[in-house]
Amino acid sequence: MSKDPLKTRLEIAKNKISRKNLFDKKNNPSPIGTALKLSTELVAAVAVGTIIGFIFDKTFGTKPWFILIFFFVGVVAGITNVIRSAKNMQK
Repeated sequence: MSKDPLKTRLEIAKNKISRKNLFDKKNNPSPIGTALKLSTELVAAVAVGTIIGFIFDKTFGTKPWFILIFFFVGVVAGITNVIRSAKNMQK
């Protein structure tokens, strides 16, 4: 009794997938991807902080103050995120 050709192809495909998972690159990400991730985290935190400051300034009519305060809060949050991510990558 011969096997069904579909079952044979499915077994071959499952074997290929399991071999690919053994050599998955999650343990060794590319340096460009890592740099892009870290820079995106920093820029996003600064942008979000600045936008929140802009909205508060527009709402309360205190033109430069909330933008400046939340810009620096965003910078601190971004640097903290980058440091945390770098520590996690070293583990």
